[in-house]
Amino acid sequence: MDAPSITLPRPTLAPQTSEQAHTLTAPPTRGTHRPVPSQPSRELETFANPKPGRDYEIRFECPEFTCVCPKTGQPDFATIRIRYTPDQRCVELKSLKLYLWSFRDVGAFHEAVTNQILDDLVAALQPRAMVVEGDFLVRGGIHTVVEARYSMP
Repeated sequence: MDAPSITLPRPTLAPQTSEQAHTLTAPPTRGTHRPVPSQPSRELETFANPKPGRDYEIRFECPEFTCVCPKTGQPDFATIRIRYTPDQRCVELKSLKLYLWSFRDVGAFHEAVTNQILDDLVAALQPRAMVVEGDFLVRGGIHTVVEARYSMP
């Protein structure tokens, strides 16, 4: 049994003059600036925790994190894992993505960048508890995992 077919109406085009019909628009030249839909940002946006009276854990995994080795200038790639128990505030995901993206041209040791992410998130959210893990790809034959922790006093 054949599936029923659907006939779509033909698209209509605006009438063109003979001059317009023969005018070609050149593609953008190399190096032409095109606006990027999102720019890296060091700003973390938050929103009110919908269940502040309950302990629950929020987890994020960001597998495309990039920073720069301060010694060699080569890119360092990592998966950043964030786990936290919110208190009054939660982090907004797009701002977190743009925040993590802001490190792509920053020269930082693995230990420093992982702790900086923790410090910035703790300052913005004041969570009950948080762990930030930087799981960096092998560099010079060594696989590095940095785990930074915070607990509310």
